[in-house]
Amino acid sequence: MFDRDKWQEIFDTIRKHKLRTFLTALGVFWGIFMLVFLMGAGKGLENGVMGSFGNRATNALYVWPQRTAKPYMGLQPGRRPRLTEDDIRAITTNFGDKIEYLAPRIWVTSGEIVRKENSGAFDVRGETPDLFKLEPLDVAKGRFINQYDLDQRRKVICIGSRVEEVLFDEDEETIGEYLTINGAEYLIVGVFKSNAKGGNDDDDVQSIFMPLTTAQQVTNQPNRIGWFVCSMYSDVRVSEVEIPLLAMLRERHKVHPEDEQGIRSFNLEKEFEEVQGLFKGISFITWVVGIGSLIAGIIGVGNIMLIVVKERTKEIGIRKALGATPGSIVSLVLLESVFITTIAGYLGLLLSTGIILLMGKAVGEGGEFFANPEVDVRVGLGALIILIIAGALTGLMPALQASRINPVKALKDE
Repeated sequence: MFDRDKWQEIFDTIRKHKLRTFLTALGVFWGIFMLVFLMGAGKGLENGVMGSFGNRATNALYVWPQRTAKPYMGLQPGRRPRLTEDDIRAITTNFGDKIEYLAPRIWVTSGEIVRKENSGAFDVRGETPDLFKLEPLDVAKGRFINQYDLDQRRKVICIGSRVEEVLFDEDEETIGEYLTINGAEYLIVGVFKSNAKGGNDDDDVQSIFMPLTTAQQVTNQPNRIGWFVCSMYSDVRVSEVEIPLLAMLRERHKVHPEDEQGIRSFNLEKEFEEVQGLFKGISFITWVVGIGSLIAGIIGVGNIMLIVVKERTKEIGIRKALGATPGSIVSLVLLESVFITTIAGYLGLLLSTGIILLMGKAVGEGGEFFANPEVDVRVGLGALIILIIAGALTGLMPALQASRINPVKALKDE
């Protein structure tokens, strides 16, 4: 039941002690503000970094050869192993039950690429259809390279969105047109874009992909591959395959077993897990700092309410002498504590979510290291409810102390 006199007295007390009330509320306000703001900023950082992966297969292994560093079996260091499709078949034979997708690739030296009056320099690679299962790419127009293209060594290409921007006018049709690469014309069958965020999509969208077999033919390197990327089945860890796979390739190409330079690899799963671990640590620190700030604010409320009870000892004694019950005394102190906690906490929640919203509009979804900051509303409201309950519990001790004041002693209090 609403007690107008009780609330009027609470507001009168707040007006009389503006500075004290402000400092009390500030502690609570800052506590929930820091918790929500840090959570939102941490999520924005996580979205930015994770967005750089796009829909890339995070359980992927990249393998490529480079010059050896150690002599082995009569061969001098400085030799570069040459991977072939025979290696791919050996990998499929030995690790086919662990590797889900495997995409060998090869570079094509292209020089200047021409389309009518327009020209540009872009990376050209021979690829296979499995590439789209492994890299953060989407087809924007047309289609990607298929198995028929590989089998027939067709002179078709799929170009990146940046290539399209440079070589074609905005209103021009791209699919079905031709580009001249090394003096030969290639039919464009598709345009692709990257779904990775930040600057990690630049290399791909400035590239041109042709069938791997076509690339081998035009570079006069039959059966040759430059490097490959593969991903594992969901129940297989990359590290389980990486070591024996590299050992097999070193043995096939007469590379010293301990020569890490001859056959190199990059375990994306390991890096991805390290990034995830980093953000788990950031989340933990955020909660520790935020909860610490909340606790400090709540303790501040309790201390101030103890001071309030001490200052109003005589007043409370008079109330009890006039017949006020212990329950009414407790409710008066509790209401003031809960009121201050609720208003300050709500303002902290409102301001922090507002700042995060503005940050999200300013940064958007395109930041390389920070994108789309957000806070789970349920977490913010849950923190506010916990704060209110904690404020009530904190105010309970001084309220009970006030209810036990002896009216006679209180009236003698100076």
